[in-house]
Amino acid sequence: MVEKVITLDNISIVELLGVENKNIKEVASSFPTSKIITRGNEIKLIGPTPEIRRINEVIQSLIVHYQKYGKITEDNVQMYLEDKSKVKLEAEQSDEIILHGAKGKTIKPRSANQAKIVKAILEKDMAFVLGPAGSGKTYVAVALAVRALKNRIIKKIIITRPAVEAGENLGFLPGDMIEKIDPYLKPIYDALADMIPAEKLNFYRENGVIEIAPMAYMRGRTLDDAYVLLDEAQNTTPMQIKMFLTRIGPNAKMIITGDPTQVDLHASQKSGLLEAERILKDVKDIAFVYLEGDDVVRHKLVKDILKAYKKDGQ
Repeated sequence: MVEKVITLDNISIVELLGVENKNIKEVASSFPTSKIITRGNEIKLIGPTPEIRRINEVIQSLIVHYQKYGKITEDNVQMYLEDKSKVKLEAEQSDEIILHGAKGKTIKPRSANQAKIVKAILEKDMAFVLGPAGSGKTYVAVALAVRALKNRIIKKIIITRPAVEAGENLGFLPGDMIEKIDPYLKPIYDALADMIPAEKLNFYRENGVIEIAPMAYMRGRTLDDAYVLLDEAQNTTPMQIKMFLTRIGPNAKMIITGDPTQVDLHASQKSGLLEAERILKDVKDIAFVYLEGDDVVRHKLVKDILKAYKKDGQ
């Protein structure tokens, strides 16, 4: 057993420890054979040498994070606890901001794999992003498209998704096809609202600068000078995704996102996303980025749920 004392200078111990010591309790729960004692501006660590070394690394990383960003969230604590490489990533990419949102919100990669999405679409004209719900694949893709539009690299953003029944019957919903799938596009609308002021977003949509349309509306078109995002691609058929991919035109980039574990197609139908992955995986100018449960940026319970289902073989 060893002891180590960390003295805090120029940092609020309340901010570091969290409300009701929540942050430090989260750290302590990950190292049950060690003790973390706080008193005044000091934190005393008592336990086996390997654990104390790791706890010290986590706390030092949290201190650096606080000094840089002025706050520590529960997600930050989890990030530093789960993977030391993510600590390094945070330092390396601290200035890699995708864009500033509608209310000054800083939008940037929140995991190593999210950073790979940014790198992939900068280097390639087409990128497939596969990962579970909540891993940020759609949000990052939309942010990259908005940045390109703001920087006048492209003239428009086109966002589409297949009109597939996800446990509900589209035929009973009112309106035309666009109105029928509109509720399923809520995550995209929410992302756009985060990134573009409401008045400008309405202007963009009314003037076709940002177009959100069903998959069927892509047929026969050449999509140029645009960022084109296909969301929920796991619900396309092989013919649909082939039609979509061959729409790419000059000065265009395509991002195809999907979750291979959430296919809503009839059991007799193949997923176009899985077929495209198999057929195109060796095409050098197409990037494939894979996100995992650790990339989930929703409530931490989502990670636990995904891990439990994976353990059960589902």
